[in-house]
Amino acid sequence: MSDAPRLGHYALGGIVASILLNFLLRTFVKLGGPFATLLISALIAAGLALAFRWRVRRAPYPGERIGLVALYGLGLGVLYLGLLALMESRDGPGSMGLLLFFLHYACYPVTAWFALSPRWFKGLD
Repeated sequence: MSDAPRLGHYALGGIVASILLNFLLRTFVKLGGPFATLLISALIAAGLALAFRWRVRRAPYPGERIGLVALYGLGLGVLYLGLLALMESRDGPGSMGLLLFFLHYACYPVTAWFALSPRWFKGLD
């Protein structure tokens, strides 16, 4: 058995956390807009970094970091494309709406990329 971390599990955990946190914070707490997106993406990114550190006891190697963020971003991208298809079936969101939609999506992989940076893991060894 390999000692390499299963990046797909971390990515799937982040995707599930994204769905749950978005549902809970936007529905029950009535938090919305860019602030909610940044807060949720930062919480998930911190959770991914802490889970990786706790389970593997080291910072992710560059290839692991790229792979984890790519899987996480790809999974969320598929979900966001489905949501975009639902939005298009009604009234198209327009160019500014598409830009905002993309920016909301992009927050998740970007914050994960920064949270999995080796500099956040330096003092933990």
